[in-house]
Amino acid sequence: MRNAHDLVIIGGGVGGLVTASVAGQLGLDVVLIEREPALGGDCLHAGCVPSKALIRSASIAHAVRHAEAFGIKATASSTDLSAVMDRVRSVIDRIQQHDDPARFRGYGVDVRFGEAAFRDRQTVVVKGQAVRGRRFVIATGSSPAIPPIPGLETIDYLTHHNVFDVRDLPQRLAVIGGGPIGTELAQAFARLGSRVTLIEAGPRILPRDEPALADKLGAHLRDEGVDLRLETNVTGARRDQDGALLDLVADNGPETLAFDRVLVATGRRANTASLNPEAAGLAINADGTLEVDRRLRTRQRHIYAIGDCAGPYPFTHMAEYQAGIIISNAIFRLPRKVDYTAVPWVTYTDPALAQVGMTRAAADAAGLRYERACFALADVDRAIADGESTGELQLLIHRGRVIGASLLAPHAGEIIHELGLAIAEKVPLRRLAGMVHAYPTLAQIIKRAAGAYYAPSLFSPRTRRAVRWIHRVLP
Repeated sequence: MRNAHDLVIIGGGVGGLVTASVAGQLGLDVVLIEREPALGGDCLHAGCVPSKALIRSASIAHAVRHAEAFGIKATASSTDLSAVMDRVRSVIDRIQQHDDPARFRGYGVDVRFGEAAFRDRQTVVVKGQAVRGRRFVIATGSSPAIPPIPGLETIDYLTHHNVFDVRDLPQRLAVIGGGPIGTELAQAFARLGSRVTLIEAGPRILPRDEPALADKLGAHLRDEGVDLRLETNVTGARRDQDGALLDLVADNGPETLAFDRVLVATGRRANTASLNPEAAGLAINADGTLEVDRRLRTRQRHIYAIGDCAGPYPFTHMAEYQAGIIISNAIFRLPRKVDYTAVPWVTYTDPALAQVGMTRAAADAAGLRYERACFALADVDRAIADGESTGELQLLIHRGRVIGASLLAPHAGEIIHELGLAIAEKVPLRRLAGMVHAYPTLAQIIKRAAGAYYAPSLFSPRTRRAVRWIHRVLP
């Protein structure tokens, strides 16, 4: 194809940047198009990075407030949210250096800024200029999904895109949505000093996670002062002189509450509409994501999709993983398919809730016969030393191997990867039980749970008889 670039990448988040970096350094003619004024994507500017920086500041405030429980006398003044947000911005700026356009231009990538839309299957238009490509990678991410609440448009509501611009700590904060974003930010603002009401329409927070552990986390948030309203719908919103009024409906009837600020965290929707996908013959799923096969190809085999706009998991680490699949298929022309067997996800509350492999619901839907092994965090020596008691590990075991793991614990996101490797590589549970774990660590909960699984058979009457026989026969 004459005057066509080897690869055109639409979207400068993690998936697009990883793909562009490799393709550029391999000598391909690459164009990278980003509609925002900076590279890095939603994760860097409005998601993972700023939220974790905010959560860290909130954890410090919480630790100071409870220092006396650890024998330390300390006083905590009121939170200077402006200073906290300055730190959040400094973290973003530091990481942004890795995503400097000059770095990618140094790899030979033609970096352009502007909205891209397909004109046909081989061409996109950016700021009125046509860009032709032999192959395309769509990595346009996702945006906050705003629920159809009557009157919501009349209030100055927040999403995770602009919450980090807030400079004054709201005394009364409503968080609509009990998913990962809502749950993390609800706890963070509560620890910083806001009176937080977390409103969730379903029966529990974090509906994709194991119900028992989500319920434990919900109870923990209540203990920290979050007013958790489950099975509660927001039926209306309107402005008042101090902020906003929300109309709520629950089993105990309707209620109207006043808040200084309202944060909407009701999920995300793929950024695909502005691409003019019909012009390229692309198919869109009901949730707004692009239809792709296991090689991440759309219906047009030369057009690939990656990350939130392709699904099925809206995680930065998933976009990075999928970038490897596309690099294999689109650049090296080596057929490679996605494998979602051991995908970890983490909600970064304190304690954090991490999951890898199958949940019980997924295992039941697959018709698998499995057993469970559980161990409470409160029985782990390191947790006792750290003053942590809320948490538990649940393992799903099928034919002697772990097929799913759910962990509620501090730093659960750091610990869960051992179990992810065990699932991916089909490591027998007995290997985990026999593995040496450093003492005292929170990761010992894995060894303890595996040991608890084998304990009934180890100390069974049959084993006891066998041991007595051995000691009678052998000197």
